[in-house]
Amino acid sequence: MSTTPPARRLRLGLPRRMFAQVLVMQLAIAAGVAVLATGLFLAPLSDQLDDQAMRRALAIAQTTAAQPRIADDLRSTRPTVGGPVQAAAERIRRASGAEYVVIMNKQGVRWSHTDTGQIGKVVSTDPSEALEGHDVMQIDDGTLGRSARGKVPLRGRDGAIVGAVSVGIEYDSVRARLVHAVPGLFAYAGGALAVGALAAYLISRRVQRQTRDLAFSDISALLAEREAMLHGIREGVVALDRGGRIRLLNDEAQRLLGLDAASIGQPLDTALGPGRTTDVLGGRVAGTDLLTVRGQRVLVANRMPTHDGGAVATLRDRTELEQLGRELDSTRGLIDALRAQDHEHANRMHTLLGLLELEMYEDAVEFVGEVVGDHRATSEQVTEKIHDPLLAALLVGKAAVAAERGVALWLSDRTLLPDRLIDPRGLVTAVGNLVDNALDAVAGTPHARVEVALRAEGTTAVVRVRDTGPGIPRDQREVIFTEGWSTKKPPAHGKRGIGLALVRRLAERQGGRATVTEAEGGGALFTVVLPDALTEPASGAGQDGTGAPTTEESR
Repeated sequence: MSTTPPARRLRLGLPRRMFAQVLVMQLAIAAGVAVLATGLFLAPLSDQLDDQAMRRALAIAQTTAAQPRIADDLRSTRPTVGGPVQAAAERIRRASGAEYVVIMNKQGVRWSHTDTGQIGKVVSTDPSEALEGHDVMQIDDGTLGRSARGKVPLRGRDGAIVGAVSVGIEYDSVRARLVHAVPGLFAYAGGALAVGALAAYLISRRVQRQTRDLAFSDISALLAEREAMLHGIREGVVALDRGGRIRLLNDEAQRLLGLDAASIGQPLDTALGPGRTTDVLGGRVAGTDLLTVRGQRVLVANRMPTHDGGAVATLRDRTELEQLGRELDSTRGLIDALRAQDHEHANRMHTLLGLLELEMYEDAVEFVGEVVGDHRATSEQVTEKIHDPLLAALLVGKAAVAAERGVALWLSDRTLLPDRLIDPRGLVTAVGNLVDNALDAVAGTPHARVEVALRAEGTTAVVRVRDTGPGIPRDQREVIFTEGWSTKKPPAHGKRGIGLALVRRLAERQGGRATVTEAEGGGALFTVVLPDALTEPASGAGQDGTGAPTTEESR
């Protein structure tokens, strides 16, 4: 029974590391090319050597046949070992290095031969073609074995054919030349293989560094995991090359941006069109967690440059958190309102109890009516002008808090905000912080008053909060938006100076602005402009999207 572990048996074959695999494959390719080149060179070399040997044999035969004395001796003598034809043929054979020089008459009878015993006999191969006046080259088998032959007609002085000359080159000598050429050829092939092996090693080392010595299976698994992750996460991913063209869009990015796979390869400006989303993804707006609006969606974008000059941007759908944000802010506003109303209610009950104990019943009835009427008037005023329920609930709660602190909180007469907000939670954050800041500013001042104005100008929301406090000095109108800056002592449970910083950050993320100026009559006027904060009004609706005509706010 084999004791080899299964894991070790599985490692037989190609090495697992990419460096080793690439090196082995490139060495195999280099060796295969060298062998193929050698074979392609050797295949015609043998034919070339055969052709050279046949042409040499033909040249010797032509030179022999060009001597008229040989034709004369062929006619005048008998085929003998000591005859002049044999002597001339042997002299030529030794001088040329041929295997044999055979001179025959028209009947094919030899007058010369290397083997003297063959003189006087008929040749073993058909000489008819040469005797008919044609030159012949061939590789053939004769009495002396395989040889390269050349045959030519032998003509007399009168030009008549009297016989033929056949010259043979020993075939072993041809093969010896071929074998002699092979070592040199293999030396060149070996040198080329060594250069190829060195190049393969250097390339493999570079591949090893670039791939961090991962195996092909690891790279394939990483690619599969990358595709699954990109198309499975609930976050949009957009990859751009150095020219600003889209090179990757995962499924979530296509959904959030309203694009399809055909947009891959297009410039960002062409695929998305001009706008803040294009500026954010293209890197023309700096920052992190940048807010942008695409269609009916509020997106949070982050952009990270890559080493090749491109960038990868991620997108999160802020609208999916809308429900949770509404509930949280509503609960917070409700708690503040209930706390203020509880305190105010206790005071009113004490007043009512005193009136009843003094038996001032008519005054008690009038007092109750005024209290109920004031509360109803405040709620109705807010809901008539602010159609978003989350923002309306916030202002009702802030009005109760302001009343408890002795501050009059008013809505501007020209306030009108339709229920078309894309990101109500962000606007609630801005308005809530501005109102809280204004309430703190007017605390302890006579005739304290805070006025709130909210307007929709197309798809842009404009928020103005004016107070009757001491105002903001000109040299501090920028620094107050810095996180951590405050004129008040920080509470024990936390820190101050984050409200106004949060307002400006929210405005800038949406491409807007937050500023402060001096209000008419004194105090501070905070203005926040939020572009693309509302959806387009429905067809046939007024400028405010409610169906009623609007008026321009003037201040």
